[in-house]
Amino acid sequence: MRDNERKFFSSEDLTVSVAGRMLVDALTMEVERGELIAVLGQNGSGKTLTLHTLAGLRPAEKGVTRLQGVDVANGNRLELAKHLALLPQHVDDIFPATVLDTALVGRHPHIGRLDWESQQDIEVAKTALASVDLQELAQRDVLTLSGGERRRLAIAQILTQTPDLYLLDEPTNHLDPQHQLDALRLFREKADDGAAVIASLHDVNLAVRFADRCLLLYGDGRWDMGATRDILDSERLSRLYATPMEAIDWRGRQLFIASGDAAL
Repeated sequence: MRDNERKFFSSEDLTVSVAGRMLVDALTMEVERGELIAVLGQNGSGKTLTLHTLAGLRPAEKGVTRLQGVDVANGNRLELAKHLALLPQHVDDIFPATVLDTALVGRHPHIGRLDWESQQDIEVAKTALASVDLQELAQRDVLTLSGGERRRLAIAQILTQTPDLYLLDEPTNHLDPQHQLDALRLFREKADDGAAVIASLHDVNLAVRFADRCLLLYGDGRWDMGATRDILDSERLSRLYATPMEAIDWRGRQLFIASGDAAL
């Protein structure tokens, strides 16, 4: 096995707790470039807190997370921001700004303290806006956007950051079905181009379609992780969501639906 300095991204014995309640116990995993990993679990199972802990934005109960050998919790935040981006579940806009200016916030880790955005930075932001179909709204006030448009702008902002690792907290929030698929295809392409993506999802079938591996969080410290095709089955998902989940065959893969029966 390679040593910590040569792993791209890893966690070792990472324990996540809140208000005295253990959510994730001793999470140990390695993530390679080219992977898209889906994080699945019920509301309150610790998906958001785990992503924030992996990003070094909150302390772990114990354990360590490393990005290319650097301890994420104790590393230089500006340098880490050049390589790691977190898409939060919710984004609040307090002051008016254009859509383009908001996307350009993602370039800040790459710009000197006293420097302005270069034309290259602007082009990176415009490309990101085009990738989420917002190029025609570049000069709109961000406060006039719909919820779905604002979510796509948040995605454009972290694309503008050009990281190696994307941590996504429910990236499909507020998006209609077509834009959900577009967003996951976009991050699938980023992974295929050499980045790594870890995304919490509510729709298990999006994980089936796009994820290489899945991390299942049960909310009581227990977790499972494995290849999507191996770890997602009716029995395990029924335990995960505390409701019967049935598998159906569709175009050569299995999809899952909640049966609507009484909770297990």
